[in-house]
Amino acid sequence: MPFTSPLADVEIPNLSVYDYLFSSITPTDLERTVAIDGASGAATTYSTLLGQIDGIAGALAARGIGVGDVVALHSPNLPIFLAVFHGILRSGATVTTVNALNTAEDIASQLRDSGAKLVFTVSPLVAPAAAAAASVGIGKESVIVIDGAPEHPSLGDLLALDATAPIVTFDPATHLAVLPYSSGTTARPKGVMLTHRNLVANVAQAAPLIGVVPEDRLLAVLPFFHIYGMTVLLNLAVYRRAALVTMPKFDLVEFLRIIQDQKCTYVFIAPPIALAMAKHPLIDDYDLSSVHTVFSGAAPLDGGIGAAVAERLGCRVRQGYGMTEMSPVSHVIPLDRADIPLSSVGVTLPNMLSKLIDPATGEEIPVPASGVSTPGELLCAGPNIMAGYLGNAEATSETLEADGWLHTGDIATVSAEGFVTVVDRLKELIKYKGYQVAPAELEAVLISHPRIADAAVIAGHDDDGEEVPKAFVVLQPGAELDDQAIIAYVAERVAPHKKVRQVVMIDSIPKSSSGKILRKDLRTAEVAA
Repeated sequence: MPFTSPLADVEIPNLSVYDYLFSSITPTDLERTVAIDGASGAATTYSTLLGQIDGIAGALAARGIGVGDVVALHSPNLPIFLAVFHGILRSGATVTTVNALNTAEDIASQLRDSGAKLVFTVSPLVAPAAAAAASVGIGKESVIVIDGAPEHPSLGDLLALDATAPIVTFDPATHLAVLPYSSGTTARPKGVMLTHRNLVANVAQAAPLIGVVPEDRLLAVLPFFHIYGMTVLLNLAVYRRAALVTMPKFDLVEFLRIIQDQKCTYVFIAPPIALAMAKHPLIDDYDLSSVHTVFSGAAPLDGGIGAAVAERLGCRVRQGYGMTEMSPVSHVIPLDRADIPLSSVGVTLPNMLSKLIDPATGEEIPVPASGVSTPGELLCAGPNIMAGYLGNAEATSETLEADGWLHTGDIATVSAEGFVTVVDRLKELIKYKGYQVAPAELEAVLISHPRIADAAVIAGHDDDGEEVPKAFVVLQPGAELDDQAIIAYVAERVAPHKKVRQVVMIDSIPKSSSGKILRKDLRTAEVAA
């Protein structure tokens, strides 16, 4: 039998994202701060934000952009991102958010696939954005450089039109709000079709568990163009009338300075940042006492690292789980549940169903009466599940079953209490002499070594061509450790078939902007070697 959330279902109103977030705003809310630029400290109020949203929506309508059109947004985290994102939605158009680190070729592929008619970008990124736009037939007049650039309209030009926001109608259950593109860590990126109802549902489902309040200041270093930042930071913070403190990119010193100077209370991170917060000596040089909660997502957080962060900062640490195809959150350790092991991703969200299936047989794995289940692939169903992949019926049918169950591709266990623990990716399990070995388990052991700063594990190959666990290791600055010492350290802590057999020292572990290990890059390096 599928298992449900221990929490009661929540109401999901049949509203657009704009109406859900802003229709109930009060005069008091309007004077609150919605965004603070972390670099300069400049603040934007909800009143100013709403004026910008209406102006952008009106300008887009004046250009003939509306329901059925796609607009690309290519920008790092800045306060103005909020206005452009919601201005596009307010116009009735669909937003396709573009990774700020993408090459011109990557951007062109997304523009072409999504059918975007117009691009918003910023001056530091205009070269690849403009080149990509030109290659797919989008003219310079349709590449809006938010902060201005020669030969392109600016956001100021659009707002100067003082155009009235349009009245648009559509069905929130079917109209696409956003088209984010999956990270492509294991395959070619695909456009994930998320409706207004998907996004509204996920904020309604997650907000009570994550526990953001209006008095919170949320550090927004995780990119808004990624679904984690888009839903859990941008939309959820606005829904709760909290303030976002933006960072365009991660830098540890700046990260710590902003938390200290802006007195951030709630810090959303990915596991690589947690690793730095647990181990880096710089942490002790800053006053981080304003932080009451650190929340990790985007990739599995090792329970030991999470506990180390909690002890060092004197705060709560929670984690959640999700994927772009689920808008993204499906599981969370609620803010008030200190009894749930930090190594787990918590409980299923309200209004959702979960189940585990045996990857080999397809048989459903029951929730145990006590203890923890055997591992299986996690499947989820609920109102936050995507409509499918844009223009890719084959990939959609492989991932999304006709009855609404989404294959996550992740291997997990569930306890008798309903606590879900993600073990690893189905496609990343290593087969060693018939045994399945989870890279994440070995990575957790490796980073527990005081001289190891970071690590990743993939399937290497022995002289006979058989798969063996192969570790890529980043040492702490100034630390010395040889291959055999690392192999011995892991061997003392795992079953014999799980031992690391090969070690490569590396300067850094390749990761996506959302913190996921790019194992395909490591596999490429392994083949090249």
